[in-house]
Amino acid sequence: MDEVTSIFGENVFNETVMKARLPKETYKQLMKTIEGGEKLDPSVATVVANAMKDWAVEKGATHYTHWFQPLTGITAEKHDSFITPVDGGKVIMEFSGKELVQGEPDASSFPSGGIRATFEARGYTAWDPTSYAFIKDGTLCIPTAFCSYTGEALDKKTPLLRSMQAISKQAVRVLKLFEGNEAVTSVKTTVGPEQEYFLVDKSVYDKREDLIYTGRTLFGAKAPKGQELEDHYFGMIKPRVQAFMKDLNKELWKLGILAKTEHNEVAPAQHELAPIFSTTNIACDHNQLTMELMRKTAAKHGMVCLLHEKPFAGVNGSGKHNNWSISTNTGKNLLDPGATPDQNAQFLLFLCAIIKAVDEYQDLLRISVASAGNDHRLGANEAPPAIISIFLGDELSAILDSIEKGVPYGKHEKEKMKIGVTVLPEFNKDTTDRNRTSPFAFTGNKFEFRMLGSNESIACANVFLNTVVAEELSQFADQLEKASDFKGALHDLILKTIKEHKRIIFNGNGYDDSWVKEAEKRGLYNLKSTPEALPHILDEKNVKVFEKFGVYSKVELESRYEIHNENYSKIINIEAETMLEMSKKDILPAASKYATKLAETIGLKKAACAEADTTYESEMLKKVSSLTGAIYAKTSALESAVTEAKKVEAAGDSGKTAMFFREKVFAAMGELRAVADELEVVTPKELWPFPSYGDLLYSVR
Repeated sequence: MDEVTSIFGENVFNETVMKARLPKETYKQLMKTIEGGEKLDPSVATVVANAMKDWAVEKGATHYTHWFQPLTGITAEKHDSFITPVDGGKVIMEFSGKELVQGEPDASSFPSGGIRATFEARGYTAWDPTSYAFIKDGTLCIPTAFCSYTGEALDKKTPLLRSMQAISKQAVRVLKLFEGNEAVTSVKTTVGPEQEYFLVDKSVYDKREDLIYTGRTLFGAKAPKGQELEDHYFGMIKPRVQAFMKDLNKELWKLGILAKTEHNEVAPAQHELAPIFSTTNIACDHNQLTMELMRKTAAKHGMVCLLHEKPFAGVNGSGKHNNWSISTNTGKNLLDPGATPDQNAQFLLFLCAIIKAVDEYQDLLRISVASAGNDHRLGANEAPPAIISIFLGDELSAILDSIEKGVPYGKHEKEKMKIGVTVLPEFNKDTTDRNRTSPFAFTGNKFEFRMLGSNESIACANVFLNTVVAEELSQFADQLEKASDFKGALHDLILKTIKEHKRIIFNGNGYDDSWVKEAEKRGLYNLKSTPEALPHILDEKNVKVFEKFGVYSKVELESRYEIHNENYSKIINIEAETMLEMSKKDILPAASKYATKLAETIGLKKAACAEADTTYESEMLKKVSSLTGAIYAKTSALESAVTEAKKVEAAGDSGKTAMFFREKVFAAMGELRAVADELEVVTPKELWPFPSYGDLLYSVR
């Protein structure tokens, strides 16, 4: 216990360290920037830089880096040492305010979606003082935003900070209309992203070309035992995995990351880590670090951490549940209904803003989680469907229903949970159950956006969510600020919102086929794949809302449309090329070898005894030969599809290219896999060229 409290945040230049090392006035000025958003004085940056350098050097750091999040989905860093030459061939360790505030990494090789030409290399990183600097691998890491020479955002952090600023401003406008909020000056969204992942033994992983190149298995017959018995979920954690989790927690805690919950997930070899809530910007930074440290720590334990959304077909995929809430600078959670939610007008107004936002911007929320990997999860009876809806639960749904009907809400007293065993303690039953099939579920004092993929940054989903809620709060504030009868206008606004947007509320089973038909009747989107969803980012209403709050310009949105389409096509192309290589170099030769062995066995048995029964060998030879022929044909068809895709790509329309990869290449991949997996089932283990699903899923013992 003492060790945990002593190491927590030891590698972070946090508030405690700043208070101890900075002059009192400098500290006060910096905190005004961090907490109140005030502009940072250059003289403050100089003092902070020197103190930051001294602290880092004392901890063994020799270099610093502007740590940023380009549109690759991972982090980036360029290291510079603190050394500065002095007379006599010596050096001193220096770090200036300018070096802290601004960096200049080469921007030419990062995705820009056409914003920058390849020969235009200049880009800038700018210090984000709201996210503490930290030491990683002996280097001082300074969280920064990243933009082009012409000022467009080339990263995920800049739009996130813009969206947080937008929702804060609009939420404060609304709060000022209610009594008791005089001290509220800012509002922050908070997030606790649950992270799912798989662990496999490295020796087995190294024999799977598909895992190495793509992060998922492109071939693989179902193992005899998967998750059918539901015995892995919350089961005993294996000693080797427990050792990994212990080391991971220690490294996360050193970086001030609030790792809280760990357990086995549904599929064999699948696990989850959940942190305590943090401000959205910091939560995003911490989640990127968490994924990096998962990979590094697994390697130290002779394992590989798989963060792909669907590394194994036929078993549970991995998501990242984004628990989102809104809090004031005075510490009030605006999504806490309180003891009497039916009488909590402020809560109901914020709830209505979210309902309206999710309904009007379903397409944006779907786009925010769109990726080639996540397409394997959504709608696969293990994750939410691709249709956006909100789960509110019985109590809140009943309250909204009573408001709409104009009748008093029939309150439900807290019910004691009766388990039937006298020695067990009594406790209050929650007012509503949870709904794991809902993509956007209210869970007591927050919303759980359950559609995010395990491998993706949480930035995009929270940028979109913050922005669309800011828009609805802005509309509400516009109406209520000019109302002569505030209470009457408030009631009418809540009533109108419920009536016009209740179609988005669905408390039932999202996995049921009937929901797809019902959602269609309600006029809800069902954007099943990334190429279907992405074009909507450029819809007029979506461009308008982002431009209104300065979160994205139209140019920035167009660039992201191009980047996401290109990324999707590249991922499918890499997967297809990997499949072709595995089929031609591994599977087909293995099939031929097995057929040869069968033919030789038939010949040898007949030669030894003309009456010998060769039924098994003959039937198997027939089957293997048939499947081999089918694999060869499907391999050729996939090869043709890839060739055709490159011709489509040459025409320069990224949307059409992505759709071709989805409809033709991805479909051809599925057909090849089906026959190859059928062959794996009948091929002797020693002849199959790579480890099976059983080998992988049960490799960590």
